[in-house]
Amino acid sequence: MTVRAEASAATERRILEAARGLFGELPYDRVSLGAVAAQAGVTVQTVLRRFAAKEQLFAAVAEWASPQIRNERDAAPVGDVAGAVHALVDDYERWGDHVAHLLAEEQRTAAVRAVTDQGRRYHRAWVERCFGPLLGDAPSDRDQRLTQLVAVTDLSVWKLLRRDLGLARDQTEAAVQDLVRRIVAEG
Repeated sequence: MTVRAEASAATERRILEAARGLFGELPYDRVSLGAVAAQAGVTVQTVLRRFAAKEQLFAAVAEWASPQIRNERDAAPVGDVAGAVHALVDDYERWGDHVAHLLAEEQRTAAVRAVTDQGRRYHRAWVERCFGPLLGDAPSDRDQRLTQLVAVTDLSVWKLLRRDLGLARDQTEAAVQDLVRRIVAEG
């Protein structure tokens, strides 16, 4: 029974990996279950038996990938600008292009929008956890500065610096650290 369970888990992992790759490269409406099955080395019927429909497969991919992304980012030190930004840039270097692709799809597909909205909530909570202790206790401008920190640590800033302006990784990290330090120093 253990061999069968391991084979089943391996099949599911191949399907999820194939789907994650395709959803990260193609528009949502161009990802077919046939393409996922072919890339995973299984039949379409196997994909349907496990996930029922493309929407459920997409949701399963998001549920499967989210802990991987969060575990890496959650290792960021609290109250340490350099350490937190380093972890953030590591995260964006690994997942940024994939997430940017999903963000471009979110206005057209409700399933994608649900995942990106969840990502936004997570990012805000991460920013508050990592940088909140540096903002002090004065509530007068804390929310505004927290919102500014969410903005300067957003994926779009990484994309602008790394992809659009062509900065090196270390230059990007230094720029984001500088922006964060300016905001936390205002308090």
